[in-house]
Amino acid sequence: MLLFSAFACTEASAQARVLGDILDRMDKHYNALKSLKADVARAQENSQLGVVDIYEGKLALLPGKGRNFSVRLDWSKPKVEVLSVVKGQYVLFVPGIKRAYTGSSDSKKVSDTGGNVLSTMSMSKAELKANYDVQFLGQVKLPGDVDVWHLKLNPKTRAKYKFAELWVDVNGMPLQGKVTAINNDTDTFRLTNLQKNVSLNGKIFTIALPSKTEIIKS
Repeated sequence: MLLFSAFACTEASAQARVLGDILDRMDKHYNALKSLKADVARAQENSQLGVVDIYEGKLALLPGKGRNFSVRLDWSKPKVEVLSVVKGQYVLFVPGIKRAYTGSSDSKKVSDTGGNVLSTMSMSKAELKANYDVQFLGQVKLPGDVDVWHLKLNPKTRAKYKFAELWVDVNGMPLQGKVTAINNDTDTFRLTNLQKNVSLNGKIFTIALPSKTEIIKS
């Protein structure tokens, strides 16, 4: 029994060291990242129906602390939509019906468009530790033979979802994020073809709405 307890303590200590190293790498990467462009693949799974909806698009991101960040998502498949979030406010434009939704980035409309996953993938070490109990689940591979660390994020306070997960590369960059809802539906984002610290014109985060666009505030 004593030997088992000693082994458990040693294993727990090793796990804590590994997790600490991962979070440190993530924080170093977070502080060095000034901008990001990437391809995005999104999979939304309805657990009751067993149906998975797949989306493809482009991401542009200017990191910032808390809500003070700018992100733009240009979805191209299965339909064209443009989401922009700047300093806690969002605009979601649907060109096909000339309609735009606007409001707080905390709204359900943004979470339905992937806001929960993206905000989790964009957090600093301090924000992660403040909002979640973080677990190290092991080292795995993403498609393309990419080695990553798998983390589980359990919310410290009541949230609109059960938990989140991150898959982080050796540089500390989250390449994949996933949120599991209360009803077990999942929302997964995968970033590929990353371009870090490239020049981004801040104007791209302001969506120029065509005339006669119907605007709905939420």
